[in-house]
Parts: sequence; C-alpha cells; structure tokens
Amino acid sequence: QVQVVESGGGLVQPGGSLRLSCAASGIVFSIVTMAWYRQAPGNARELVEAVGSGGTTNYADSVKGRFTISRDNAKNTVYLQMNSLKPGDTAVYYCGLRLEGQGDFGYWGQGTQVTVSS
Repeated sequence: QVQVVESGGGLVQPGGSLRLSCAASGIVFSIVTMAWYRQAPGNARELVEAVGSGGTTNYADSVKGRFTISRDNAKNTVYLQMNSLKPGDTAVYYCGLRLEGQGDFGYWGQGTQVTVSS
C-alpha cells in the first residue's frame, strides 16, 4: 500500500535552517504530485509548497524566497529546504501525496514538528 514518512523536524533558532525529507513507497513516484503542508495550534492546515510530476512548483507567499521544495525520483523522496526560519514557521509539517488524475492529496505522513525559538 501507499506509505508516506516524514523526517527532519526539530528545534532551531530564528534565522536558522532545516531540511525535511519525505519518503514515499507503494506507488510510481515519478507521476505523483507531492506537497508539504503545515498546521500550527489553532490554525487550519495550509499549503507550504507543492511539486508536480514535471517539476512545476507552487508555494505560499509566506515562504517565498525562504523555502524550496525538490524531489528525487530515483529515491522516491521529496525535500523541503527551509532557510531564514521565523517563529511563525513553527508548526507540524505534513507531507502529502496526490495520485495522478486525482484532485485531493489522499495520502499523508504522520507529521514532523518544527519549532523555531530562541
């Protein structure tokens, strides 16, 4: 079956960097869309960045110029490089997978906590 597993969260000081990883299995990874979402306490889950099968990306304005999503189809893995982190980036980050031809992200990882604090 399809599985999605995130890793790489942790505690970082403001201005620091982290890289999240998300490994998928059970699918033909090269044809799916992958995305990072985040959810802070009391807030709805929001899109951070997504990358399609052809490499096209879209992202939230709040992370423009700071976060970069990338995918390695040979490793069935998507990454989120987060630079210049701010306290407002503190959230649980979730990796989502959308199968070709579907409208929703139907598969999710368990989430990884990112805390930005001095």
